[in-house]
Amino acid sequence: MLCTRLTNARFLTMDPDRPVAHDLGIWRGRIVGLDEAVTSLPAREVIDLQGATVLPGFVDAHVHLAWAGLKENTPSIAGLARTDDVLAVVAEAVAREGPPGAWVSVAGYDQRALGRHLTAAELDTVSHGHKVFLLHDSGHGCVVNSAVLGLLPASVPHGNGFLAEGAMGAARALRPPHSQRELAEAIGRAGRTCLAEGITACAEAGIGGTLFGHSPVELGAYQLAREQGLLPLRVQLMVAAERLRTAAGHEADGIPRALDLGLRTGFGDSRLSVGALKIYTDGGMMARTAALGAPYEGLDHSGQLQDDPDVLTEAIVDGHLAGWQLAVHAIGDRAAQLALDALERAQRLRPRPGARHRIEHAGLIRPDQLPRFARLGVSAVVQPNFLRRFGDDYAAIMGEERAPWLYRGRAFLDHGIPLVGSSDRPVTDGSPLRAVQFMVERASESGQLIGPDEGVTVDEALRAYTVAGAYACHWEEHVGSLAPGKSADLVVLGDDPRRVDPSRIGDIEVVATYVDGSPAEKTAPASASPHWTRK
Repeated sequence: MLCTRLTNARFLTMDPDRPVAHDLGIWRGRIVGLDEAVTSLPAREVIDLQGATVLPGFVDAHVHLAWAGLKENTPSIAGLARTDDVLAVVAEAVAREGPPGAWVSVAGYDQRALGRHLTAAELDTVSHGHKVFLLHDSGHGCVVNSAVLGLLPASVPHGNGFLAEGAMGAARALRPPHSQRELAEAIGRAGRTCLAEGITACAEAGIGGTLFGHSPVELGAYQLAREQGLLPLRVQLMVAAERLRTAAGHEADGIPRALDLGLRTGFGDSRLSVGALKIYTDGGMMARTAALGAPYEGLDHSGQLQDDPDVLTEAIVDGHLAGWQLAVHAIGDRAAQLALDALERAQRLRPRPGARHRIEHAGLIRPDQLPRFARLGVSAVVQPNFLRRFGDDYAAIMGEERAPWLYRGRAFLDHGIPLVGSSDRPVTDGSPLRAVQFMVERASESGQLIGPDEGVTVDEALRAYTVAGAYACHWEEHVGSLAPGKSADLVVLGDDPRRVDPSRIGDIEVVATYVDGSPAEKTAPASASPHWTRK
């Protein structure tokens, strides 16, 4: 007997062997069959979906769950364009922190809204002895007050309180780590938001590191979240490469550096596992620290690499030799060049055709770099909502020649490069449907077309958030399509993305999200459920 049969729906399976179905049977959290294979089987519950469209649950291959959950409970200055208004929010946050000396965190900092960076001196006027830390929305910089600057070594560079990349990491390292319980609750909050947008699986893009880590025992927070029922979706954890340490294994292993006990990609199960090794090569475009081959338009610099090129190359090669899948953060074309060179060297030293290495963001990729992506079998894990939200700004700082190379779509597919969708939540909007709309239209929120030749079809965009996302995370045996034997992870939509005008895709209602055959709580609007018939 089936546990559940979903009927009277349009199942877009993303399985080329059976692309569309109307019935789907579930037993113990797995799909057991479609259409005639299940229509005559008895089921404990039959749900008539009243003609709804159903897709595999979306896979977001690059998120920051803990950061997103913590940000939800942090005072924010997002959108404020006047210095006085920003300082008023900071002053209010300081007033809630009790005696002087405590750390005060504020989210939503973005110098573009103000037209310039805040200064430590300005923060000093409202800090009253507290240590104030304003995190840049990109995650690649912060502004701190003099109380924090005074704790940093003199060698740490800063611009009147603004710290970028490694300098920001030095400031973050001064702060007490978050507790595992606090992180578990934050992970749960962010996970529920993902479910509400139809996401059933995601890859946490870096734990335990200086830039985005929150605790030296951060993996334990995810285990705690799972144990206490706070982890509502599948999560794969990328580990920060700085956690590698010299390995004294057998010389035949050829592993110069590793995590303790040789832990690497693949440990865990389909619900919580260790994924790729995360390696940062440059910064971000929002903070103007992505490493470009030529200067930003209107600026006298071209961003920065995270470290000496030889050091970064060594980390990439060592991670490959240790058996890891690599997720190399490379936004600018100069960073991408370094990543491709290092990956090529690594594969030459120890060929691993099935490694499925990834370049995270691939924000500005030159035409001459595309064949190298394909030759190395590297996936491009892009964030379409960056251009939907920030596209006007990004196009301006890249200039007319480079703007069409931003967060490509069509060029990757035409070269046979896996195109993988993701959000980088909470840096910007996490909605897969809004991202799919951008991938098709290539239009920013203002309507500006950015690289229109990079547009893809709706089917191709949906594959980026299902089949391709599962492949990038080595999950294709479990999720990514609706086929017998796979987990019953699916999203019920109020309309068919392939049948509506592309301009409406982002507004399609997510009616419900299922994980392991069970509907996630509080994802369906109250008005949606009564239209379904349970038998």
